[in-house]
Amino acid sequence: MLFNLRILLNNAALRNGPNFMVRNFRCGQPLQNKVQLKGRDLLTLKNFTGEEIKYMLWLSADLKFRIKQKGEYLPLLQGKSLGMIFEKRSTRTRLSTETGFALLGGHPCFLTTQDIHLGVNESLTDTARVLSSMTDAVLARVYKQSDLDVLAKEASIPIINGLSDLYHPIQILADYLTLQEHYGSLKGLTLSWIGDGNNILHSIMMSAAKVGMHLQVATPKGYEPDPNITKLAEQYAKENNTQLSLTNDPLEAARGGNVLITDTWISMGQEEEKKKRLQAFQGYQVTMKTAKLAASDWTFLHCLPRKPEEVDDEVFYSPRSLVFPEAENRKWTIMAIMVSLLTDYSPQLQKPKF
Repeated sequence: MLFNLRILLNNAALRNGPNFMVRNFRCGQPLQNKVQLKGRDLLTLKNFTGEEIKYMLWLSADLKFRIKQKGEYLPLLQGKSLGMIFEKRSTRTRLSTETGFALLGGHPCFLTTQDIHLGVNESLTDTARVLSSMTDAVLARVYKQSDLDVLAKEASIPIINGLSDLYHPIQILADYLTLQEHYGSLKGLTLSWIGDGNNILHSIMMSAAKVGMHLQVATPKGYEPDPNITKLAEQYAKENNTQLSLTNDPLEAARGGNVLITDTWISMGQEEEKKKRLQAFQGYQVTMKTAKLAASDWTFLHCLPRKPEEVDDEVFYSPRSLVFPEAENRKWTIMAIMVSLLTDYSPQLQKPKF
């Protein structure tokens, strides 16, 4: 039932909670949590099942409700510390992680390449071992996925991918929480990706089918997603009875889509390709013309920062745009990741209907 949220407080009886902060957040029957993520790494959603992804979204909604709506103080990470390695600058990843970890009682430590000797004066192996002795987890925002793989192999604490050239899993969890809040369920939604075959798309491809969503992808020729990731995504779609299509026509990908999604065409480190990329992506701007082909309940997502050539103001600032709730949800989902990897806490909010 909509807005009928029940919370188990202090192991007492189930009580009816107040109206939830987001509309259309449907709840199913309360289920005992059987998902255990404590101690694991989060390098890519490829390594997580659909139930595990849903669990992280459930925990995100739980923390958001208890802290933001009810005003509870939950020092679940009291006495714990987090190393934050940033090779690339960030607004949302840094703020969501620092404020979220601190809000849960922990101590985040921000580290840039000017602060540590990551892979230069000190090997990744040595860095991983040192950080393991001083922190409880590491979130690393790096250029190369292979660096994350080394850190995870050598560290004895959870390593979390804050962004790499191949994946951006923490962004996708925020996207899914936003859609869950708006539509009430993820199952059966059609995502229409219009843009680059980049790390954001790769993370969607590694997870959408697992939670029951269809995916329609449009990329310019020469900018398609990684073929190995595409092959695995096709397998996931088959296993989960969802649809996956790839095209070079942005209007074809938009047709019937519930969610129009795009991202920057020029990521950090690709500045020299700007002129070539802008030419290749002509016709890929998301506009109301694009939206006319989408489903009647279409919405729009962009992980930010946004440039006007990617999506025009009419769509970006429209009531259909969920980009700012999406940005806020970076905080609640990263908090849920930290709690799930570092504690035995189980959500008290009724499990959503996914």
